[in-house]
Amino acid sequence: MSYRIHIGPNIRKSPYFAATVAEGVQSFSVYNHMYIPGNFGDPQAEYDRLLNGVAMWDVAAQRQVQLFGPDAGRLAQLLTPRNLDGTRVGQGRYVPLCDHQGYLINDPVLLKLAEDRFWLSIADSDVQLWAAGIAAERGLHVEVSEPDVSPLAIQGPLAVEVTAALFGDWIRDLRYFWFRETELDGIPLVLARSGWSKQGGYELYLMDSARGDALWAKVRAAGQPYGIGPGAPNDVERLESGLISYGADMRRQTHPVTPFEMGFGAMIDLETGHDFIGRDALVRLAAEGPRRQRIGIEVDGAPVTGNEHPLDLFHQGRPVGFISEIAHSRRFGKTLGLGIAEMGLGPDSTGLSLHLPDGDRSVRIVPLPFSA
Repeated sequence: MSYRIHIGPNIRKSPYFAATVAEGVQSFSVYNHMYIPGNFGDPQAEYDRLLNGVAMWDVAAQRQVQLFGPDAGRLAQLLTPRNLDGTRVGQGRYVPLCDHQGYLINDPVLLKLAEDRFWLSIADSDVQLWAAGIAAERGLHVEVSEPDVSPLAIQGPLAVEVTAALFGDWIRDLRYFWFRETELDGIPLVLARSGWSKQGGYELYLMDSARGDALWAKVRAAGQPYGIGPGAPNDVERLESGLISYGADMRRQTHPVTPFEMGFGAMIDLETGHDFIGRDALVRLAAEGPRRQRIGIEVDGAPVTGNEHPLDLFHQGRPVGFISEIAHSRRFGKTLGLGIAEMGLGPDSTGLSLHLPDGDRSVRIVPLPFSA
């Protein structure tokens, strides 16, 4: 069944919106109160470009929360249980954010632009309101805002060639999650080696929304010799790679998950004594040990293209968790899924099943990331 999204004034448009329409975008979703392209009419070609060539994505909906002021670093540390000591200007860090009960509320990349300025490059939730509330309650001298910053991603094995053609060979030496403030023919940018795929790439954080069309055109032109084409964050590739999607894999309002259950335990620093939101709860949760775990599954039977809602997972008829997303992988020749299940279940467990609209399917737990 197909659906349409009404394009109205209550949802924001990205600086690349007109360019994606001109490229023939066929569907949108809504992410951080902004339209984000879903596909451009040929999902298999878009997947192939990501795996074997290069794709460009409008990911402006990956909004930034800016922390600016003398207490910006203190607020950044309060927001995450990951120890930020030693983070350098120009370095990004993947940082889980938890509420006071120890549940995940986002998993952004933190970018340190200066000692008094940080960005949280957030997944789909209202982190700006959360950060502003924490800052006000703690009496911190920091301004929390959403800056005029809109990422455009260049992803795929040839992304390095396209980005080098635009900016020069210095980009080849940029380490993963590191970034540099730069410009492209007068267009102000932060260029980061990052992106929501395991195929390699860069994100161009445009810092002037009026230049969206110009930046899109320049990337498109530089990528022509390499067969660049438009696309969007790819659900199949993210499943194959075992990437986490806040909002799909967990959301505080519907599927609350702790960082230990999601596999973030190594990032939770309870030893150095620094203060952060949720510390008491996480100390208790660490002592108790996780009751659930993140899992990957393979689904038996005919290919399943996807799901609209989380799916209940059963073990010998008893509910033991949920599968957040499934999709068929042509590359691996299997229907794959990611989810959360009780501890103790593993690859040797039998009697696992999933409720699908066309009936129950047997499934088995497999190690992440998936393999052929």
